[in-house]
Amino acid sequence: MADEKEAPENTDNEATVPKKAAVGRGLVMAFVGVIVLLESAMFFLMIPSAEEVSALAEAKLIKSVQEGEVQAEKKADDENEVKEIDLGTFGETFSPIDTEREYTIELHLYGLIRKKNSDAMDAELGEKQGRLRHAIRMKIRTSALTELQENQLGLLERRILTTSNHLLAEDYLLGVGFHDYQLREE
Repeated sequence: MADEKEAPENTDNEATVPKKAAVGRGLVMAFVGVIVLLESAMFFLMIPSAEEVSALAEAKLIKSVQEGEVQAEKKADDENEVKEIDLGTFGETFSPIDTEREYTIELHLYGLIRKKNSDAMDAELGEKQGRLRHAIRMKIRTSALTELQENQLGLLERRILTTSNHLLAEDYLLGVGFHDYQLREE
């Protein structure tokens, strides 16, 4: 009889083990199902749609084109920025065409050029410095006394600018001006 009592206990243990295994298997399947559902929900909720991706790409493209335009404008502005260069100091004693008196003129001349022409202008000045100085001196010497005594000196500036640009390969000079200007009768 003792053997009989032991046998039913084993049967209950055997029946309990399959129930526990079924419950464990069910829990694992439920866990995997929840994970799959969460991943699917994240995919549909967090991954942008094709329209959203297209809109983002278009916005980035527009922004990069606008930045490119701004950079191109800035570069063009930098190249077209006006720069001042020194054309030299001149001191002449001469007798103007319309008078017998002698005058001394001392001036320091500068020119205005674009930055993009800076290297070419430096090369031209190095190559033609003597001719340019001579032409400027001749324009001063052949000027009428009234031109040299003007308050604004516009005619003299224009004549020097035209002569200088004529000597250069291109019209690099945009304008000329005087740092110092002094006219004295001797």
